[in-house]
Amino acid sequence: MEQDHLLIEAKGPILTLTLNRPERLNSFSEEMITSLTEALREAQNSGEIKVIILKGAGRSFSAGGDVKTMGQATPQDVYEHIGKLNQCILTMKETEIPIIAAVHGFAAGAGFNLAMACDLIVAAENSKFALSFSQVGLISDGGGSYFLPKLIGPHLAKQFFFSAEPIPAERLYQLGVINYLSPLERIEEEVGQLAAKLANGPVGAYGKMKKLIDASYQSTLEEMLEQERLNQTLMITTEDHQEGISAFKEKRQPVFTGK
Repeated sequence: MEQDHLLIEAKGPILTLTLNRPERLNSFSEEMITSLTEALREAQNSGEIKVIILKGAGRSFSAGGDVKTMGQATPQDVYEHIGKLNQCILTMKETEIPIIAAVHGFAAGAGFNLAMACDLIVAAENSKFALSFSQVGLISDGGGSYFLPKLIGPHLAKQFFFSAEPIPAERLYQLGVINYLSPLERIEEEVGQLAAKLANGPVGAYGKMKKLIDASYQSTLEEMLEQERLNQTLMITTEDHQEGISAFKEKRQPVFTGK
């Protein structure tokens, strides 16, 4: 029996999703992508999951598209496959749950783009990233041509896409693409600590922040100001806001519940 291409493990409010084709460096399969989309939707609807960790099994995070099967697919196959990948990326952005990418080894091609679709990236210090599409005569898919220029500007984005050269994690950390660097042997521990910290925070506020920040890409200042006004009007009615005010007055740490 073929192994599950996505491993799903929930521990309390933290959901860990593991890309699980280690023999193919976690290159994407249809099962992996559709399972990831379904898991994200279930987490959003559960009311119990507060943080999601996305990582890869084996030696790397993900090599992206499966080069071994390239050249065999028809244009219709590619169109449908990328449509499923697009739904996964959109679901990642639509969910109000913070998603942390834990990257080790290589994140290449659409694997790099999948990491950028997350809200935070924690990377092993010796990990490498590459936008390897041009090596096989392709353009980016999975949102890379959307995410990367907004993070580092169009000139550097074109350089990385054109060259397809591996980019050290340290460089991307300096550019602001990666949020945290970790020694490889400690990445699981440090990601777990970050996830626990977020899970104990005002997750409702985090969700609204995520949606507002993502919306700022396409919004005017006037639109963002109005969205802030509307959302803040809702946030002041939450239990977490009242708890935060009480904790501040009582000079103690707040105990948020996500309500």
